Amino acid sequence: MPIVDAILMEMEQEAKTTRRVFERIPDDKLGWKPHAKSFTLGQLAMHIAGGQKQIAKMANDDVWEVGNFTVPEAKSRRELLETLDEGTSSAKHSLQQMDDEKLMSTWTLTKNGKTIMAVPRIGLIRSVMMNHFYHHRGQLSVYLRMLDVPVPSIYGPSADENPFA
Repeated sequence: MPIVDAILMEMEQEAKTTRRVFERIPDDKLGWKPHAKSFTLGQLAMHIAGGQKQIAKMANDDVWEVGNFTVPEAKSRRELLETLDEGTSSAKHSLQQMDDEKLMSTWTLTKNGKTIMAVPRIGLIRSVMMNHFYHHRGQLSVYLRMLDVPVPSIYGPSADENPFA
């Protein structure tokens, strides 16, 4: 089985979980943030929704130069869900173009021409495109808890939802 097939299956499963979390986001709280240094709820969710598409785009190049990083704020839950669906589809399409040789080849991140990181492309995909966004989804679930929004089951029961009951 090609390496990418396992990643694609995981992306599909995790996108369903992320969708369940996004479906709980209240439209009237998108500007809320738990701390002055934090993203707003809408920014954090938009980062998650579109991030995999951006990382997959980066992964197609052998070298990526760091630019300015900004995250727009979502205008609605509907926009978040549409962005998630489009981003997941786009990321999957990009990854489907990669064979095992490309996945194992070196990918390099630079800033002002200086190498910041050089890793096998599959490492970028696993650590940044996958794990990084699971981390942010966990943050998003804390935002929901702080807003007293019922948190869905993610990898098992939450205090609000038990798929095993």
